[in-house]
Amino acid sequence: MSKSPVFIKEPYVKTSFANDKELDDFIKCSDPIMGYLHFMDNFFYIQHPTRGSMLYHPWDFQKELIDTYHRFRFSISLMARQTGKSTSAAGYLLWYAMFVPDTTILVAAHKYAGAQEIMSRIRYAYENCPEHIKAGVVTYNKGNIDFDNGSRIISATTTENTGRGLSISLLYLDEFAFVRPTIAKEFWTSITPTLATGGKAIITSTPNSDEDQFALIWKGANKTEDEYGNQTELGVNGFRAYKANWRAHPERDEKWAAEMRSQLGDDRFRREMEVEFIIADETLINPAKLIELEGIEPTFRQGQVRWYKKPTKGNIYVIGLDPSLGTGGDPAAIQIFEASSTTQVGEWKHNKTDIPSQIKLIAQITKYIVECTGEPNSIYYSVENNSIGEAALVSLNEYGEHNIQGTMLTESGVKKRKGFTTTNKSKLAACAKLKNLIERERMKLSSKSLISELKTFVASGGSYAAKVGETDDLVLSTLLVIRMIQLLGEYHFELEAQIKDHEEFLAPLPFFAVLG
Repeated sequence: MSKSPVFIKEPYVKTSFANDKELDDFIKCSDPIMGYLHFMDNFFYIQHPTRGSMLYHPWDFQKELIDTYHRFRFSISLMARQTGKSTSAAGYLLWYAMFVPDTTILVAAHKYAGAQEIMSRIRYAYENCPEHIKAGVVTYNKGNIDFDNGSRIISATTTENTGRGLSISLLYLDEFAFVRPTIAKEFWTSITPTLATGGKAIITSTPNSDEDQFALIWKGANKTEDEYGNQTELGVNGFRAYKANWRAHPERDEKWAAEMRSQLGDDRFRREMEVEFIIADETLINPAKLIELEGIEPTFRQGQVRWYKKPTKGNIYVIGLDPSLGTGGDPAAIQIFEASSTTQVGEWKHNKTDIPSQIKLIAQITKYIVECTGEPNSIYYSVENNSIGEAALVSLNEYGEHNIQGTMLTESGVKKRKGFTTTNKSKLAACAKLKNLIERERMKLSSKSLISELKTFVASGGSYAAKVGETDDLVLSTLLVIRMIQLLGEYHFELEAQIKDHEEFLAPLPFFAVLG
């Protein structure tokens, strides 16, 4: 067996103290209550990007952060960029592994490189510890470190199954807000039982969407009022919340903030430095506007149809179906809008309803609107006729248009084929109109589900689509409704006035200039 490098302490070797100070330092580091602070203030070395190797000496706000890590079983920290959240965690995890025997520490980050970066900080800090502080090492590599006291540190990318089967003593999640939402949800469901036996969890991140798993945990941690109205230290989910924006850092001032804002832009600065929940992806709708959107609960339901407003006489109603096969995969969706005010009054979405039943559902919706308004001539419905939409047209023909109250709407210039055909060009045009209406507050969205989909409806290959793992069926059916209203505007001038572009300048979609 080759001899280990000198910066690695051999396992199972008795520690010798050269003097009383070394013994005193070891005793202070071993203190289960305050040992972590003595260790990080005296033996935790970092690689500063401009100052090189140096002792950490945490700022006051970083001491509060580390104290939160230590004192609370579950903690979640919302932190600005470059405020030392990951570095502080690396030092604390190293102390925990060396001075709390028989522990399993899992470090998970949203990317492999992120997990390896934290492990490299842990290794650097370990290698620079004096011999009398170090624990002996059994295994030492990029992915994990096993100490001779029975403790180990394991790193991994956050996936649905990360940590499954492990008995975790301490879980550290870095930049958890940037893990794909579907993965983050499945991971948290999978990992929570492994902490049930007494494990700790430390979660840190800059913010992203206000609906991802990190945001949900953060919101729960900030609900600190008990059933009697008393304020408690922990949130309703048992987490302790800690927050620090750029102002917490003593080396940053308004001049620094102004320069950083000019480099990042306002949205990114607000997200990464002011720690506001503004989405990082290139969403169709401006991220700042998405944060402002708030849906409401349905006022009533008819089966699976959610109604947000009862139809009233004197209005024009449009109903758009984005069909699916109904086999349990991609959902079908229906949007119902009051065209004269571009207000969403109802919606439906389901992934196990077959196409004939989707057509029957349109008939039920139109029947209900007529019952409320007595005006069948004020109802227009249509379907997206691409691919699966062809089957919807067949089902519509078999069901019979005469059995559906209202008028089937077909886009201008298309012969022998009913409904609306979606091309990249028509989709982008509808996206631009949707963006204009929402950002100019000329469209009222009622559905929380639709707003949620808009937060993951992002630029994708010269168009817009749901992020990987998300759905966009409610958005697509809304785009169909917009195209229907635009067509109706040729005959109902009040509709044309409602959806026409404002005179104020609105930035075009980024792809328009490319597509010509």
